[in-house]
Amino acid sequence: MTMIPRKKPHLVMVGNGMAGMRTIDELLTRAPDRYDISVFGAEPHVNYNRIMLSSVLAGEKAVDDIVINPRDWYDARGISLYTNEAITGLDPSSRTLTSAQGRTVTYDTLLLATGSKPLVPPIPGLTLPGVCTFRDIHDVDQMIAASLTYQRAVVIGGGLLGLEAAWGLKRRGMDVAVVHLMPTLMERQLDQAAGELLQKDLDQRGIAFFTKGQTEAILGENRVEGVRLSDGREIPADLVVMAIGIRPEITLAKQAGLDANRGVVVGDDMRTTDPHIYAVGECAEHRGQCFGLVAPLWDMAKVCADRLAGIEGPLFAAPKLSTRLKITGIDVFSAGVLAAADESEDEITFSDAAAGIYKKLIIRDDKLVGTVLYGDATDGAWYFDLLCQGTDVSALRPTLIFGQTSLGSAPDPAQAIANLPDDAQICGCNGVSKGSVLACIRDKGLTTLDEVRAHSKASASCGSCTPQVQLLLSAALGLGSVVESVPSVCKCTESSHEAVRAAILEQGLKTMEAVRRAMGWKTADGCAKCRPALNYYLLCAWPGDYQDDSRSRFVNERVHANIQKDGTYSVVPRMWGGVTTAKELRAIADVADKYAIPTVKVTGGQRIDLLGVKKQDLPGVWADLNAAGMVSGHAYAKGLRTVKTCVGTEWCRFGTQDSTGLGIKLEKLMWGAWTPHKVKLGVSGCPRNCAESTIKDIGIICVEAGYDIMVGGNGGIELRGTEMLCRLNTEQEVLEYSSAFLQLYREEARYLDRTAHWLERVGIDYVKARILDDPAGRAALAERFEIAQSHVQSDPWAERTKGLDAHEFNTLTVVA
Repeated sequence: MTMIPRKKPHLVMVGNGMAGMRTIDELLTRAPDRYDISVFGAEPHVNYNRIMLSSVLAGEKAVDDIVINPRDWYDARGISLYTNEAITGLDPSSRTLTSAQGRTVTYDTLLLATGSKPLVPPIPGLTLPGVCTFRDIHDVDQMIAASLTYQRAVVIGGGLLGLEAAWGLKRRGMDVAVVHLMPTLMERQLDQAAGELLQKDLDQRGIAFFTKGQTEAILGENRVEGVRLSDGREIPADLVVMAIGIRPEITLAKQAGLDANRGVVVGDDMRTTDPHIYAVGECAEHRGQCFGLVAPLWDMAKVCADRLAGIEGPLFAAPKLSTRLKITGIDVFSAGVLAAADESEDEITFSDAAAGIYKKLIIRDDKLVGTVLYGDATDGAWYFDLLCQGTDVSALRPTLIFGQTSLGSAPDPAQAIANLPDDAQICGCNGVSKGSVLACIRDKGLTTLDEVRAHSKASASCGSCTPQVQLLLSAALGLGSVVESVPSVCKCTESSHEAVRAAILEQGLKTMEAVRRAMGWKTADGCAKCRPALNYYLLCAWPGDYQDDSRSRFVNERVHANIQKDGTYSVVPRMWGGVTTAKELRAIADVADKYAIPTVKVTGGQRIDLLGVKKQDLPGVWADLNAAGMVSGHAYAKGLRTVKTCVGTEWCRFGTQDSTGLGIKLEKLMWGAWTPHKVKLGVSGCPRNCAESTIKDIGIICVEAGYDIMVGGNGGIELRGTEMLCRLNTEQEVLEYSSAFLQLYREEARYLDRTAHWLERVGIDYVKARILDDPAGRAALAERFEIAQSHVQSDPWAERTKGLDAHEFNTLTVVA
């Protein structure tokens, strides 16, 4: 054993997770020079936000986005960090620890923050490849990798964690089934009515459910093939995720002889039965209770940090707990008890099944003791404050179920948050109170939401508290409106998308290198997030001067085809307005035969998709299609995808205008235009709307009096209907106004913003002012679009691949 001479007491922490590192962070604010600190983590990663793993799985965040303390944070504070090095031995008598790598270290004070491990029952088949838990980055990596290759997933467990795993895998494109032992979902956080609404919503999103399902075995020989339930039902699966719960990790504590039941027993000061050893987080058991939500863990961290700093501060007391679900578009909140226990408790409920809204309050002795909100959780923080404060609600009872605004005490959201006490929790993910946010804004002179996130951590994780943080920032700055978050392009720069676009034009920057140099990029070559954005911004700003950088495009855009889960490609030739000819159909059939393409499918965008094309066949496929006069349908592109049409006056007895002809003109006008995200159009020949124009980026509804032009629709996961822009009289006006709208979107939206997201941010009134109220400006937008289109090449696939050897061709398919 090597002894390291130390001038200060040595504090060693076992575990590098959220609760432990929050304790260290709190300690450093109280007594930054009190200890030499060493941290041992079993994972190979720095400290990250574990509760945001579901967002990583769903593709909403990257792993880098959920890092709490990067490596240089430890270095700057003199903390010795040992990652991928589990502690396997603890001897309290000699105050020594032994790691899995054979390292022995002595401590003066020890902090156990070993967290928990997944609960995995002894089910046959658990060791098969394709079975994993949902606990750490490694698990998420396994699930993402499986989603790229396989199609069917089964999640065992319909609680909070299981549903977030199921939604993440669904967002990754897998067919997902959830097996849950109980009759309703999230039974620990929701009552039966809310659980049934949740299941209905998720079922409509394509997730299948097997409630009252007892898993008997996981099936398969060399890899998982399915799950068998105790009633004999079998569910096919290529991936099985165990998400039925967690158990405190107390192996080290028990081996060392510390008092441990379900968790490591701690007192109100977070000290274990050994005076030199503390414990915090999911591994700790306080007065017979273990905690898995973050709010009590943050309280533990503060109490423990006080004691480690030599401060006799408040003792730990189990707080009231609330729960939210992190699934896009589903608003769920619960706190306290879920149902009346006896006649001494009353239940007040409100249900609007058509709107998917359900609210329930449980009252005991004129005090709120529980709430369940589904579909509308706007008043969750207010109800939770009433519950925590033990407020007498007898005077509020007649209208309490309708929320704070109905009582007249909160005419608007700003007043509602102003009424909350300073100790009201704003950010549950990071345990930040209202008072802490306001103090941080005041003491550090913060003026933007991103600054508040960086310094207070409020709104820095799941983002559900962003509206409240914005309101607090607005109030602190004395502003009457909400301060909007302006995101940077990526972690390579602090500059926003808007600032970069302005600099490109104002400074005449015409290469990515020039932009990175002028804007002070932190990385010389940028990253996979900013390179495609800069490439687009430069292409949009300088259509005649900037040379498109194919290396900054993703694989689909480089090879003019969509990569499929088995590594083959999907080729979609364009059919203008959905109209084709016998010649084109013969060319497609000949290509399918010649290259043994296994599947030919009609798409939802009125085209034909050739699925299963081998990579080496792509040049030949496109050469043959080009020879027949067919160009790419850009089914892969951040650009115009489809213009869906109905048959209009030519064939339909209800048609009012030539919708097919207008659709073809629009498609030929806009084909080849790169845009911040994909763009889809629809032209319907009458208000019956057979082309589904009201969920397109640009939709045209033909009427007797002319053409209604609609904008900003989205038919994806988050459905958004179009907004009316105007009614026009002629086809020529439709072409002009549509190209002006598209150019305005091209010039001002952030890269990867759909028109729906952009329009929600700027508002339809802004678009009307630019296009309807400013004829000269509209004409200039249309002219700039025409100039940009004059530089669009004919389909460049054959030219780009002509003469390439195998190695050069393969470089086209490397992801940016």
